[in-house]
Amino acid sequence: MIPVILSGGSGTRLWPLSRTQYPKQFLPLHGQSTMLQDTVMRLGSVEHVSLICNEEHRFLAAEQMRVINQACSIFLEPVGRNTAPAIALAALDAVNKGQGAECLLILAADHVIESEAAFQTAIRKAEPLASAGMLVTFGIEPQHAETGYGYIQAGRAFEISSAFKIKQFVEKPDLETANAYLESGDFYWNSGMFMFRADRYIEELGKYRPDILQACEKAMVDTAQDMDFIRVDAEAFSLCPDESVDYAVMEKTESAVVIPLDAGWSDLGSWSALWELKEKDDEGNVTEGDVITLDTCDSLIMSKDRLVTTLGVSDLVVIDTPDALLVADKNHIQDVKKIVAQIKDEGRSETLQHREVYRPWGKYDSIDMGDRYQVKRITVKPGAKLSLQKHHHRAEHWIVIKGTARVTRGDEVLVVTENQSTYIPLGEIHCLENPGKVDLELIEIQSGSYLGEDDIVRFEDRYGRV
Repeated sequence: MIPVILSGGSGTRLWPLSRTQYPKQFLPLHGQSTMLQDTVMRLGSVEHVSLICNEEHRFLAAEQMRVINQACSIFLEPVGRNTAPAIALAALDAVNKGQGAECLLILAADHVIESEAAFQTAIRKAEPLASAGMLVTFGIEPQHAETGYGYIQAGRAFEISSAFKIKQFVEKPDLETANAYLESGDFYWNSGMFMFRADRYIEELGKYRPDILQACEKAMVDTAQDMDFIRVDAEAFSLCPDESVDYAVMEKTESAVVIPLDAGWSDLGSWSALWELKEKDDEGNVTEGDVITLDTCDSLIMSKDRLVTTLGVSDLVVIDTPDALLVADKNHIQDVKKIVAQIKDEGRSETLQHREVYRPWGKYDSIDMGDRYQVKRITVKPGAKLSLQKHHHRAEHWIVIKGTARVTRGDEVLVVTENQSTYIPLGEIHCLENPGKVDLELIEIQSGSYLGEDDIVRFEDRYGRV
């Protein structure tokens, strides 16, 4: 079995924690590990997994796999084209390697599953069906009438009592229809998880959507291995139609079956869904961080850095981050995406990235900014090295507050330790490296006429960003 994890979502409904460059699958929203890490770890001990992720998330994905010591291949999508093409890349890769008869287990990177035992039992039930050529999906046994999910209607039992032929897929219903589905007992929430042989998926995709298959085949002709990453042909993949696996294959094939799954599943698609999952206090509140509540009930309140207090309120969602604050009625939380759209329309950056930005070598936090200056707190991981670069519009002053820095400045190589500093003039070629065993932390003061991140000319870079 080859686990294939789809990690291309943006998670806009969980803004301001989830952002375009750091979406929810890379966040520890339900436990100590991130959602991507949880997805991998609930599989048990697997030798290798395949990840499909956006180009801009490649270092996040690789670092999170390194932390849990998981071997992986990471396919980079140059543009998002939905789940049918993403799965096709993994299936074509398996076929090209002579593994076409292997079962692919398709999982989303941002789901919560509370019962790993029930999840693994369902996988074991699915494997013989998938090996026999069926296209298996997992239907979540509904706990209530839900209007935010698509549904699958089960037909006759298929071979074993725990699997059913699929009668139909249906779109997200209104509340009255959802109640009717719940009462009927033969409708399940569509989980977006699948299992099928790689060659069978290619066969069915070629039958029902040959245009998608042909585009993906062209994209896979000229792949390039870049460290842990597999790059497909960007031009060919960009011409691929945008389509989900449900529409492209599962709703059309005669070989689709559903296995019911009752494992405490959630796609964690909103703040209210997170509130429902979390343990609550006696007043029904979920709080994280430095939070004080008085006469407050049934609310979700999270603070990253500072004290947040509430008084005399109920059914609120309050999410406080260093650069953005969300206060919303819990019953209107599905409309967060409208706020995100408005912020994007105004050309602001708060939907794109956090104040704290992660890079393959570490991270930086923009702690102050003015008209001609910016102050950052920079953390460089042990053994990591920034690119050899220069800037056309800014000079930089570095003050080491922890660890040791090896600084290249023109023809000089300097060792700068705690409480020491160095200056990088405008236009000077320079590089920063952490030769030590602990994190290097420094304060960077930039000054100049333009301080954007695109004012970087790279000459050498171990992370392939030249």
